[in-house]
Amino acid sequence: MLRYIALFLALAFPAHAEKIVADLSQNNVGISATFDGSNILIFGAVSRDAPIPDDGKTEIVLTVSGPDLPITVRRKDKKLGLIWVNSQKVLIDEAPSFYSISTTAPLTEILSDAEDLTYRVSIPRAIESIGAKIASEHNAEINTEEFTEALIRIRTNNNLYNIQEGAVKLLSSTLFSASIDLPSNLTAGEYTARILLTRNQQVIDQFETTIDIHKVGIERWLYTLAHENALYYGLMSLFIAIASGWLASAVFSYFKS
Repeated sequence: MLRYIALFLALAFPAHAEKIVADLSQNNVGISATFDGSNILIFGAVSRDAPIPDDGKTEIVLTVSGPDLPITVRRKDKKLGLIWVNSQKVLIDEAPSFYSISTTAPLTEILSDAEDLTYRVSIPRAIESIGAKIASEHNAEINTEEFTEALIRIRTNNNLYNIQEGAVKLLSSTLFSASIDLPSNLTAGEYTARILLTRNQQVIDQFETTIDIHKVGIERWLYTLAHENALYYGLMSLFIAIASGWLASAVFSYFKS
């Protein structure tokens, strides 16, 4: 009886013929007052229970995503030909604070649109804007795609969003590695590194791990104070502002006399 059960389970849940095994050069990154960016090496291999299939080429898609946070995107229009003012705004439900894509080949060639929709790999698909789209149905003047494109453009210019096609090095369809540059303007939080193994534009296996990016030193002390003791942080900021103003005034009066 047990033999038949084992056979049934083996047929119903076949083992993965190919599986990703990977690791990172570091899983913790500290952000200090002098932090000017970092670099993480992601490396691994494709473990196989059988010879490499000859029905398609092995490809790798690697993403690193920062914390998903809501964000309001505003549009500015020029009034009277002189003054720029906020005219429209759209609340995007979730957008990764940082998002990097690295691949072995052009993304559209190694991942189908259906798989991209399922796994939310490309930058536009990684941004959740369902609430914005629902709101736009009540206001025909709002085109949410324009606001999403503006967000992508701004964060790309700030080195927070990027795609590097061909940056993943794959050796003999087995060993792979990629180097991910982290900019200095990172948001602290838990980041997710995800690796997709694809063939014929279909995802064969997926691997995920986390990267803890946190503030250290005085940066961490100020961050903790601002979030856990907002009153004390506000009073300290007020005191520093008053003291700075008084000191500047005293220095100015001294040199003036």
